[in-house]
Amino acid sequence: MRRFVTLFLLLGSALLAIEPKRTLAQGGSVAEQYLFAEANAERSQRGLPLLRWDGALYQAAGRHCVEMARRESISHQYPGEPDLAERGKAAGARFSRIAENVAEAGTAVIIHDAWMNSPGHRANLLDPNVNAIGISVIRRNRQLYAVQDFEKVVTELSLDQQEAQVANLIAAATPLQVSPSPEARRTCSMGSGYAGPRQPWFVMRYTAGTLDALPEQLKTKLNSGRFHEAAVGACQVSETQAFSSYGIAVLLYP
Repeated sequence: MRRFVTLFLLLGSALLAIEPKRTLAQGGSVAEQYLFAEANAERSQRGLPLLRWDGALYQAAGRHCVEMARRESISHQYPGEPDLAERGKAAGARFSRIAENVAEAGTAVIIHDAWMNSPGHRANLLDPNVNAIGISVIRRNRQLYAVQDFEKVVTELSLDQQEAQVANLIAAATPLQVSPSPEARRTCSMGSGYAGPRQPWFVMRYTAGTLDALPEQLKTKLNSGRFHEAAVGACQVSETQAFSSYGIAVLLYP
């Protein structure tokens, strides 16, 4: 994950109450709407996919933004606070990639311009590998504290849906007969070996944050001409870390 650059602008001096937050569904704040629109405008101008709003990521950004405003400083992590990935997971976000911009300034226009003129922040805004965003802005005194979180979403799919998606990829790439199977699903959850009485000639287990492409090693095997049947199984991945992924097993038969 990219090592993020922290952006420091001028700090205010007097203290006032932190503004109450609203959700984007309620209209969001003007600053949040502006930063969201400008992020997608920058991406659109460069032919990059637009970012969709993610409510869970918005909550994660909001909790961290409250900390920044309370402390009148900016940071990606304060002592005793979970790191970015853990904050995203705790808010309910599911992702294979996550990044963050933080800033403090008098206006949202200044914040966006500063992000775009900072290499690390600009790279996050224009990262083609992220597809969702959550932005929180809180005013304290005359200063705005802003958190902009980005992620590559791992869509929540049932095991059946995962198997169907991988089976379609295999069918589109080769003339093999391919189908989900209980044996492949059980094999997916095993550390080694295979399930069922029929021995496959090749077994591949892999994890991935998206199911839009097959691993290169598997594609090579599929194109070898040695196999005529494939079975696909999905299984739950033990998520011992904040990042999410799918677990897949493909069994190839002669």
